[in-house]
Amino acid sequence: MRILLTNDDGIHARGLEVLERIARQLSDDIWICAPSEEQSGAGHSLTLTRPVRLRRHDDRRFSVTGTPTDSVTMALRKVLPEMPDLILSGVNRGANQGDDVTYSGTVSAAIEGALAGVRSIALSQIYSKEGIADGVSFDAAEQWGAKVIRPLLDMPFATRTLINVNFPALSADEVRGIRVVRQGFHDYDRGTLVEGVDPRGYPYFWFGLEPVEQTPGHETDLEVTKDGYIAVTPLQLDLTHYPSLDMLAERFPDS
Repeated sequence: MRILLTNDDGIHARGLEVLERIARQLSDDIWICAPSEEQSGAGHSLTLTRPVRLRRHDDRRFSVTGTPTDSVTMALRKVLPEMPDLILSGVNRGANQGDDVTYSGTVSAAIEGALAGVRSIALSQIYSKEGIADGVSFDAAEQWGAKVIRPLLDMPFATRTLINVNFPALSADEVRGIRVVRQGFHDYDRGTLVEGVDPRGYPYFWFGLEPVEQTPGHETDLEVTKDGYIAVTPLQLDLTHYPSLDMLAERFPDS
């Protein structure tokens, strides 16, 4: 089984090292193609206004001067000798839950794989906001990763779908199990906007991340990870709101 690994935290990220160790429990045919630098929040963006450069680190390890989407595209079109059987994206440093999946480069790399017809899974390790980002523990992801992926290996994925996995901010032995849940939605709050002045006297703005309230009273990826479970969520790329089709068609009767 050929597995392609990628991420949005960059080729040197600790989470990618963890993902490689997880993947090698499943196969010895492992390829890596990831952004050369961190691309968190890049979403499903594609580099169109400048050239993308590909760097070879060894026979099966490459980096791309672009986004996670660029990395998957280059891997499928240029790097791999044949299409992979599976794409794993992550392990991201931080959660990719609820409506934040639309910003996520980690999830978007899996989206690109799904668009290419390859079974794709995004994996993210939640961490305590009180912790230091560079000191994030990937223990839950590393110890549970293969357990989550193995049951999915012989499962057919519906066209243009992917799996999103979030590991709770706990040690591996504290994890209570695995739950299959739907995507949650945050209350709308984009955190703080930090303003400052650079050394040349020009103002700048920096988006700050703050804890976001979530809608209580139902089980989604947001709730179950807080309760100590790993969240496994199927996502689809068809964003059409089907109940609105007929209502909209009535507004354009002569079209």
